[in-house]
Amino acid sequence: MTVTTPRIRVAAAPISWGVCEVPGWGRVLDAGTVLGEMAELGVRATELGPPGYLPRDPAELRERLNGHRLELVGGFLAVVLHENPEAALAEAEESAVLFAACGGDMLVLAAATGLDGYDDRPELSDAEWATLVKTSGEIKEIAARHGLRTVLHPHVGTHVETEREVERFLADSDLPLCLDTGHLLIGGTDPVALAKRHPGRVGHLHLKDVRGELAEDVRAGRLPYAEAVGKGLYVPLGDGDVDIETMVRSVHEAGYDGWYVLEQDTALSEGSPEDLPKRDVARSLAHLDGIVSRLPAAR
Repeated sequence: MTVTTPRIRVAAAPISWGVCEVPGWGRVLDAGTVLGEMAELGVRATELGPPGYLPRDPAELRERLNGHRLELVGGFLAVVLHENPEAALAEAEESAVLFAACGGDMLVLAAATGLDGYDDRPELSDAEWATLVKTSGEIKEIAARHGLRTVLHPHVGTHVETEREVERFLADSDLPLCLDTGHLLIGGTDPVALAKRHPGRVGHLHLKDVRGELAEDVRAGRLPYAEAVGKGLYVPLGDGDVDIETMVRSVHEAGYDGWYVLEQDTALSEGSPEDLPKRDVARSLAHLDGIVSRLPAAR
């Protein structure tokens, strides 16, 4: 199985192989296995994954990626934006330097709560929200000085999760979004409708598919997020309740020319087959390939 989608830029992410920073998330495969399987599937670019999984030294990281013929898209940065901005700006500077030195061009920012995991979300005051917006704008400026673009990632268990919060952020900030089809749906936002309402604000794309009934359980607080992932919340593209074809068609026809990142959050137990992530990503690639073959020419 290889990527045969020349009309769009496809990338992967280590989280599709169960690599996550959340304590107790599950079994973590070694980087050589993960990067090697990306390459075997024909993927030619990846996001970085959580801090510490891949080298933070630019020379080491470039060598590791080059050994698998992988480009770096950029990476995910979940930091507290609503308090202690200096700490968030320092982390952003460090990440931007690394991403830029290794050829990345995207900083994917999330408004972390500062708590472990993705289940508790303290309510923010208006002043804290204003700080969140201001800090995200300052991070955008830091990233731009290093040649990077910044997008805000609405994400389960962060301070931009629900549809109300997504729309509030879009109104208060000029940052584009990382349109993550799974996290948006879990948070109560129809990702297709959001992309159609704000076509000019789609700056990056994470393609996920999810099982709607488990998403509803997470949204209602009946099931912790990590437990839902372990129960199969995320499925290969085409197997869940996200209208992936309409999503891809919509952003493509609107002129989106960025990365299409396959990013299916996976949690591996000790008994999970080691080749499960590779098989699931292969199925997602095949589904995406079929969609792309039916796309009209972009305007």
